[in-house]
Amino acid sequence: MMNIALKEAVKVWPKISKTVHVPHSDAEYQKVVKILDELIDEVKDDENHPLASLMEILSVVIEEYENEHYPAPEGNPIECLNFLMKEHGIHQKDLSEIGSQGVVSEILSRKRKLNARQIKVLSKLFNVSPAVFI
Repeated sequence: MMNIALKEAVKVWPKISKTVHVPHSDAEYQKVVKILDELIDEVKDDENHPLASLMEILSVVIEEYENEHYPAPEGNPIECLNFLMKEHGIHQKDLSEIGSQGVVSEILSRKRKLNARQIKVLSKLFNVSPAVFI
């Protein structure tokens, strides 16, 4: 017998499943990435935001899809950023959109973490999922 919480989930799942699902094609993947981008804009750095867990779930779903279909460089977000910068011929001075030279330097030296806005900018700049930098 299903518990009460699961019964409630069954009632709303048909609508939610259009947003929260495992992508099986590049088109579905792009839709899920777009939803994650919107969630990043909404949630920002607020870990207590009601949609923060949805953002985390979609990040995991996207990461799994990318691992299977688009192997990314191994490592932490800053190692990935350094790799992408090298691959695209981008230098620290070219990242002014994510902050001042001092901010960029602190990020690259791991003294400062990337925030939601910076992650969105970098994901668009390098045409990768925001999950790469989370």
